[in-house]
Amino acid sequence: MKLAELARELQAEILHAGRGFDESEVRSVVASDLMSDVLLVDRPTPLIVTSLASDQVIRTADIVGALGVLIVNGKNLPSNMKTLAAETGITLLRTPLPKFEACIRIGRALDY
Repeated sequence: MKLAELARELQAEILHAGRGFDESEVRSVVASDLMSDVLLVDRPTPLIVTSLASDQVIRTADIVGALGVLIVNGKNLPSNMKTLAAETGITLLRTPLPKFEACIRIGRALDY
């Protein structure tokens, strides 16, 4: 499923549409609030699902080559997080859904 389509499924607000937002296929997902755990996952171009509202998430996404970051629980984000997403070309999304519900919807959408 394309990242843009998945964003619609998750009722996600697009805070920054990164490189290839409309064309990128979501093939793997990492759900964690510990960015050290995200760094250990060996998946190509994952979507990171987290409730951590920090620029550390964007930096980690850049390191692992993530398609984007989905912030759950409708959290307010610091402006530097949005700025860094734009600088790195990382897609930044926000959904009002809790992480558990977002993961269930992602799994269904991707036929996991």
